[in-house]
Amino acid sequence: MASRDYSKHQQGIIKRYYDNRESIDGEKLSELVTNLYLSEGKKKEKMWKTAEDIMTRLKIPAERVRHVIASADPSILAEVVKDLQSGALP
Repeated sequence: MASRDYSKHQQGIIKRYYDNRESIDGEKLSELVTNLYLSEGKKKEKMWKTAEDIMTRLKIPAERVRHVIASADPSILAEVVKDLQSGALP
């Protein structure tokens, strides 16, 4: 893959994005809870895959991730979000 030369301004934007990635992912996970309640079919399947990826990136214990995904219940995912926001999860 070719390397890119980013301007100083672009480098700053990229750095701030990755510095705040955890909070961005937490917000996305929160939004997914709402969307999962409202969606159906293939779109819902894709959202569950996204939720799994985000939880893995947030270092949620693998056993809990498997439980949430296996249940396919947005209320259980909402509990994970609640735990993240309260600081109960790292």
